[in-house]
Amino acid sequence: MNFSVQSEVGQLKQVIVHRPGLELSRLTPRNVSELLFDDVLWAGRAKEEHDAFAEALRDRGVRVHYFGQLLAETLEVPAGRAFVLDRLCVPEVLGPQLAGPVRRMFDDLDGPALAEFLIGGVLKADLHPAGPKGLTWDVLHADDFVLPPLPNHLFQRDNSCWLYHGVSVNPMAKPARQRESLHSRAIYRYHPMFAQADFTWHYGDTDAKHTPATVEGGDVHVLGHGAVMIGMGERTTPMAVELLAQALFRGGQVNAVIAVELPFSRAMMHLDTVMTMVDRGTFVLYPYLDPRLRSWTVTPEGAGLKVTLNDNLWGTVAEVLGVDKVTVLTTDEDARAAEREQWDDGNNYLAVAPGVIVGYERNVATNTMLRQHGIEVISIAGSELGRGRGGPRCMSCPIEREHA
Repeated sequence: MNFSVQSEVGQLKQVIVHRPGLELSRLTPRNVSELLFDDVLWAGRAKEEHDAFAEALRDRGVRVHYFGQLLAETLEVPAGRAFVLDRLCVPEVLGPQLAGPVRRMFDDLDGPALAEFLIGGVLKADLHPAGPKGLTWDVLHADDFVLPPLPNHLFQRDNSCWLYHGVSVNPMAKPARQRESLHSRAIYRYHPMFAQADFTWHYGDTDAKHTPATVEGGDVHVLGHGAVMIGMGERTTPMAVELLAQALFRGGQVNAVIAVELPFSRAMMHLDTVMTMVDRGTFVLYPYLDPRLRSWTVTPEGAGLKVTLNDNLWGTVAEVLGVDKVTVLTTDEDARAAEREQWDDGNNYLAVAPGVIVGYERNVATNTMLRQHGIEVISIAGSELGRGRGGPRCMSCPIEREHA
């Protein structure tokens, strides 16, 4: 099977998404902030909205893979199960008194049940009441987590991303998301769909600690023509951009990385919260983004890197795409209205083909503006899904996409 992502807007063929499950029911007003959500989601409605999102992709000929199912099938492979549990059920993660009992609990579960606990989390009450004694056990209340849930698996864009004929499994910036990468590493190594496939590991296939060199897929855009654009802000650091660029250049699939400096803001946590590519050479941009935004072009130079400060971001993008100029579309609305739509992922679109994109229905002004410019917008409900601050692009990890 062929896995490669050659652009941001070429025909989308295959994608990984995660249908929310047990982990959303674990969100409470007490833990929601720590788990990087802004509110407690209505889990049933979120699942309905996600099902409609997946169906909209299928209607456009996209093959949809579910992350939870891929993980469950990976955990049915003995080597895949050992890969995850050998790194998770250790004293450094669970404490010396709990690592063994949690491992024994997990060893008794089949793949689907184990995947549900790995994503949904393990409560103290889930373990045998006559279980281990010790400080960690005694401190925990019955409804405290021995292993926290991973509700941000909903946003599949971030923990891994495909760039041309390879994948980067990303070291995540926030502790609440760092375990996600372990699951993706296991899937790409051991799931039957990937185990025999021919692709490059660009970055992240290591147990080494990467902090502060963190990168998340919402910051990574595959422009095409051997170019990649990466945002640097709250989640992706310059060190990680340089390391990823080195890996991409070594693989010979990328010849230029454009690094864009972002404000440090939750509302602008990733590049795709302020801009996405919606057609060949066409971007939608948050209208009140600082026009003085700095960017650099990183290219290979011998065994090292050449870094050049750009005079103009969009001129540089046009140059690497081989066009005279790019089209940048913005919504003509006052600052408050624009800020509301940006908060509701009004610039976070997933292209399923050139000029055909999926976006939240609530962003009426931006959707209308794009349609007036000839872009087909497939609108989906997102009143619950959007509470985690992520739109259709955030919720999807393309694994096969054609040239634009």
